[in-house]
Amino acid sequence: MKSRDSLVRLKEFQVNDKRRQLQQLQMMMAEFERMAKELEHQITLEEKKSGITDPGHFAYPTFAKAARQRADNLQVSIRELKTQQDSAELALEEAQAELSKATALEERDVGNQRARA
Repeated sequence: MKSRDSLVRLKEFQVNDKRRQLQQLQMMMAEFERMAKELEHQITLEEKKSGITDPGHFAYPTFAKAARQRADNLQVSIRELKTQQDSAELALEEAQAELSKATALEERDVGNQRARA
């Protein structure tokens, strides 16, 4: 009985941990997207200020080039985090299924114990 209770608590902890990890990934993705949008805005302002919008032009602003590279790097990071998010969602679903099984086993044991009493 105690081992089932411990198992349920362990599974609940694992589910909560998976949820926390998933939330952290989502927050990081949102922050990276916000940063990328801000960089795009800064790039647009710099291009307007210089009057040159072609990154291949010899006089294209250095700041805009650097900001564009940072924005591109953020997009790569967002894609990688999306992959991690997909994996985390699968892990959460598996942990929730294991919790459901453990809970059902505990309820069955409690029911059997009451029936004997």
